[in-house]
Amino acid sequence: MGGPTINDKFPNIKGSTQDTESFDLYEYLGDSWGVVFMHPGDFTPVCTTELGAAAHLEAEFGKRGVKLCGFSCNDAESHKSWIEDIKVATGASVEFPLFCDPERDHATELGVLDETNKDAKGLPLTVRSVFILKPDNVIALMMTYPASTGRNFAEIIRVIDTLQLTAKHDVATPADWKSGDNVIVNFPLTDEAADEKFGKDGYTIVEVPSEKDKTLAKHYLRYTKDPVNPPKASSPTKTPFWRKFGKR
Repeated sequence: MGGPTINDKFPNIKGSTQDTESFDLYEYLGDSWGVVFMHPGDFTPVCTTELGAAAHLEAEFGKRGVKLCGFSCNDAESHKSWIEDIKVATGASVEFPLFCDPERDHATELGVLDETNKDAKGLPLTVRSVFILKPDNVIALMMTYPASTGRNFAEIIRVIDTLQLTAKHDVATPADWKSGDNVIVNFPLTDEAADEKFGKDGYTIVEVPSEKDKTLAKHYLRYTKDPVNPPKASSPTKTPFWRKFGKR
């Protein structure tokens, strides 16, 4: 499909939304983080639930300094009517902009059209792409879902938490990480640098067979506390959900 990818600058989309004919994405986002998420079409069932979910969670995105922008290949009048349906169906009011791209010019530039999934007019619909943008409008993360699968907005918030955390601190986040869980000491840091950064007792080295009886400047798997939201008290180690699979 082509289009921008991670670490590319997201194009500045300009045009109409349900509320204005002079929308400018960069102007709207300002120095905030952004989430731009595509929808195959107005008045479609999965998209209706997704926009309702996003609207319900808009305050959570706001706490993180994140602005939302929906995107669908329909015009403003269609969006306005659909938003009324969304309110009745989900109980949520869509206040964030829903960009209009009826000619699919922007969808083509972004590479989000699915030529195998077309509307009644034979025009391709967009896939369910999500672009998470940093304050400089560079793409930090992308997700793409097929038309049949609704997005998990809790996961979108989770990855925003990890993106914002790792942008400011020398850490990485392990599988299934959530705010408050232990994090991984950034791989490029030597143990000496980690001592200076976190304190000699500020992180734990995981003993693995490949490093046994070796003198190393850097151990590759080291855990430390979440620097933004450390646990208030010691708690039992959580069993990762994936360890539960396959058990008999």
